[in-house]
Amino acid sequence: MRLRIPKSKVAKLSQMILPAVAVMITIAIIRFPEEAFQAAFEGLDVWFNIVLPALLPFFIGSQLLMGLGVVHFMGVLLEPLMRPLFNVPGAGSFVMAMGLASGYPLGAMLTAKLVKKRLCNAREAERLVSFSNTADPLFMVGAVAVGMFKDVRVGSIIALSHYISALLVGIAMRFYSPKSEKTPQVASVRKNESIMLKATRELLRARKEDARPFGQLLGDCIKDSINSLLLILGFIILFSVVIRIITVAGFVNMLVPAVNVLLKIFGLDESLSPAIISGIFEITLGTKLASAADAPLIQRVIVASAIIAWSGISVHFQVMSMLSNTDVKILPYIMARVLHALLAGIVTYIMMAIPIEGFASWSMPVFAIAPSRTSESWLNIFAVSSQVFMFLFSLLVLLSTILYLIKGFEIITFKVIKK
Repeated sequence: MRLRIPKSKVAKLSQMILPAVAVMITIAIIRFPEEAFQAAFEGLDVWFNIVLPALLPFFIGSQLLMGLGVVHFMGVLLEPLMRPLFNVPGAGSFVMAMGLASGYPLGAMLTAKLVKKRLCNAREAERLVSFSNTADPLFMVGAVAVGMFKDVRVGSIIALSHYISALLVGIAMRFYSPKSEKTPQVASVRKNESIMLKATRELLRARKEDARPFGQLLGDCIKDSINSLLLILGFIILFSVVIRIITVAGFVNMLVPAVNVLLKIFGLDESLSPAIISGIFEITLGTKLASAADAPLIQRVIVASAIIAWSGISVHFQVMSMLSNTDVKILPYIMARVLHALLAGIVTYIMMAIPIEGFASWSMPVFAIAPSRTSESWLNIFAVSSQVFMFLFSLLVLLSTILYLIKGFEIITFKVIKK
């Protein structure tokens, strides 16, 4: 005789889980007040010295560009590149360039903006956020490579493997829900009209629909950006405290035997277990423990790369909050993060098979700065993100132009053959 539990009781039990977790966290904070305060202070320090200067200019700038119609312009211009490659609208190119340059969670925030502006639907947004919400280059090369591994060449490997695996995830996710409806281009097609005229016409149409004066638009962008960053601050402090509490309480040590079994399957050293367990929750602590583990360099770099690709439950909750007012499902994003972590580890292993001395010329010295409290470091953070964004944007425009030229050549050839 099989015992069946009614669905109503299952629902009630599931509703009791979150309150129980909240109570346990509260009790743990009361039990370890000094550790909780220190963790909260460290989370605030990370937000103020790294997250705020890295994201605030791009939060404001990205929303300003959307309000001015630049995203609509890029949507028409880059549709032939983004649709066949990632099965997302051309406007996703703006999200991809911004997300890869500035890091978490800008890609998720901009994806939600596209959904609200009806520039992409929910299924396309699930594909887009799966590969556009990535770590920023400054964190990978400056904080992880220079600050933790003490070798900028490691940052070259981690950053390249991170972006390569992210693009592979995007290509793989194009097959997710392939029969779903596609968001059509807003710009109507006119015969013998160049693509630049179509894109410009769409920009003017979008600006006319927005109709907000520039002063009001700028004020709204600043207000929304500050609110989003304060939300991120709350998540950073919360998970900094949670991770410190579960570490002090010994919960991490309880999971070590199970993780060791997984490490043996992949042939990795057992000293990497604390790094993986901590990295499940938060990437900064996970990568720091990976860099200090008593394991070969190649294994430490692989684990750090996988942790960065996974991004941590802290970032996942930030993404959930950004997408909460849309129909976008979070499960495809979580699955994409698992795939990203596996691919990042594999790509890192392949690149590390080459002697690390061979990467001496790939050091990217402009990124090689450790986060500090000086105004110069804030300027460097903004400069790095700006350079990466301009490079990615220029590359996308170049590839799209090449595709247009190839397409035009085929049309001319077809007409000649027809005659």
